[in-house]
Amino acid sequence: MTKSGAEGFGNLGDDDEGLSSGKEFLSFILGSEEYGIDILKVQEIRGYEPVTRIANVPDFIKGVVNLRGTIVPILDMRIKFNLGARNYDDLTVVIIINVNNRVIGIVVDGVSEVIMLEEDKIKPPPAKLGSGFNTDYLIGLGVLDERMLILIDIDKLMSSEEMGIIESTVT
Repeated sequence: MTKSGAEGFGNLGDDDEGLSSGKEFLSFILGSEEYGIDILKVQEIRGYEPVTRIANVPDFIKGVVNLRGTIVPILDMRIKFNLGARNYDDLTVVIIINVNNRVIGIVVDGVSEVIMLEEDKIKPPPAKLGSGFNTDYLIGLGVLDERMLILIDIDKLMSSEEMGIIESTVT
């Protein structure tokens, strides 16, 4: 049931099945956890390809790629979430997202599927998880049978301070 890599995701979010009050999320894997982002933010899913490195940027910014004439910064979510580095392989993918009218690529271990979550299946995030952990970018936790999805507000995660760093890298 789980698909890793870039294949198998033709027209994301274009299916008319199951129209309801829920929201669709693209689920992806980082380490042993499963995360979700709003499918409407996803532009495309690509296999990982080498990047052009940029000097003096934070470690989580791997570099930039030229995507059909657009220079796209590539961010490694494992490093961003302090999960440690990992060698990229055939299953590593880049999710191209559109955040605040900026195109950004995020590197993840693999993608799973597009999941529809009804409002009652989305639980609020914990208020505090410790002094060093910020939960402001979490929408909540999606509960689906025995699975739990960490739902990310990608707009909040790419805060204005970080977006400023990204903009200065590509201008």
